[in-house]
Amino acid sequence: MGVHAPRTARRRKLGSELKALREAAAVSVEQAAQRIHGDNSKISRLETGRQRITRLELDALLELYALRDEHLRSGLVALATEARKRGWWRQYSELLRSDFQEVLSLESDAATIQAFQPMLIPGLLQTPAYATAVLRELTPGFSEEELDSYLSIRMARQEIFTKPDPPHYLCVLTEGALRQEVGGAEAQAQQLCHLRKMSKPPQLTIQVLPYAQGVHVGMDGPFSIYSYPDPMDLDVVGVEYLDGKLYLEEERPVSRYRMAFDQLRSCALSSRQSLELISHIARDLESR
Repeated sequence: MGVHAPRTARRRKLGSELKALREAAAVSVEQAAQRIHGDNSKISRLETGRQRITRLELDALLELYALRDEHLRSGLVALATEARKRGWWRQYSELLRSDFQEVLSLESDAATIQAFQPMLIPGLLQTPAYATAVLRELTPGFSEEELDSYLSIRMARQEIFTKPDPPHYLCVLTEGALRQEVGGAEAQAQQLCHLRKMSKPPQLTIQVLPYAQGVHVGMDGPFSIYSYPDPMDLDVVGVEYLDGKLYLEEERPVSRYRMAFDQLRSCALSSRQSLELISHIARDLESR
């Protein structure tokens, strides 16, 4: 069996809508599979967003489900069309794990990204020197050519901020992430200066959770929340762990993470105070 593309927010939503329509029409998985000349597992992959759907397959299923709502039909067709577009990162597909391809897919269409990072500066805000130091530590044994490819990918990610309609980016960092010297004092100082330049509230807002805050709701680890402008798109939470990322899209866990992020922002320094702290730490590093 071939490797299926990572799920995008649009493909997730399209799949959930198709499943709802099938169940509302009292059509079995077997009947749906027969209509598109597939098997039960294909319907499962389509409904969970693990496989792209062709226009012919979509039309056949919507006919089977007796969908008469033309507005909904048009919306589903648009979702399917967008979901079939290939992202810039596909040229690196042999290098990238599927969970990281999913990160890139989620970032590319998001209207708002809310990120919490307790230990490192997020990839979207990293300088080349900082990113190189991180990659060398996290990908031991990679050749210089492979490291250069990964660095190119990391820098290309940041181009979402130069799009005509860039996402609103809200980032909460801990003071520890600012003080943790990655690549040495000079590289860390350059990274902090870069954060000051990138900070442009409300489009790109950086807030710092100081040491003095003590225990907080983000102590379980980093996470990101991706939100989309189209009401047919699902919000998605990406939760990081040692070997990859877990993606949550059900309303209850997504709501819990929204609340957690709001709490972290309320406990963090304001944007102005955060930039003052970033500048203070950068000056200390530069004076060594």
